[in-house]
Amino acid sequence: MKTYHLIPLIFLTACSTTPKLALRPLQPPPAADNSTVRYPEIINAYHVGRYVDPGDDLVMHEQHVVYRVEENTRWDFHPGAICGNATSPTPHDAAFSPAPVNDAILAEVNSQRLATAQIMVQARTLSAALMQFQSALQQTRTNLQQTMALRATVSEMKQRLDALETAQGQSPSLSTTNEPADPLSP
Repeated sequence: MKTYHLIPLIFLTACSTTPKLALRPLQPPPAADNSTVRYPEIINAYHVGRYVDPGDDLVMHEQHVVYRVEENTRWDFHPGAICGNATSPTPHDAAFSPAPVNDAILAEVNSQRLATAQIMVQARTLSAALMQFQSALQQTRTNLQQTMALRATVSEMKQRLDALETAQGQSPSLSTTNEPADPLSP
């Protein structure tokens, strides 16, 4: 019986050992790749031969190399990795991906096409009506000018007629008929 009491003690001693902690050095983060963030500057070298200084004709320059920055560094606006995670795929530009197609979208596109066609027909009808209105307006302007000219002519004729009537009223005896004057009339 005594042997049965020792068995749990053996198990307890086996559980009491502490596990060894294994330390592994962490890998350094990958070097930041700035090629996806900024474009590098472009520098070109130009070999210049002997020349006289344009500012002072007593100075001559020997041949040498001139370095010129052709293009400064600038930001790269192309979409890159999401949150700096290089393993994740880059997001697609919605302008270059095909639209999802289902019955609701097709119905909406067709209704938009029908509405656009109706608007185009109404625009043509409105344009034709506008052209008719403009021609009628031009005809009305022409008629108004002719009416004004006729009124001016009629008013001028009335003035001449009034002048003739007043001149006739001042004449002593002018006959209004073509009959000869009666010698016996008083």
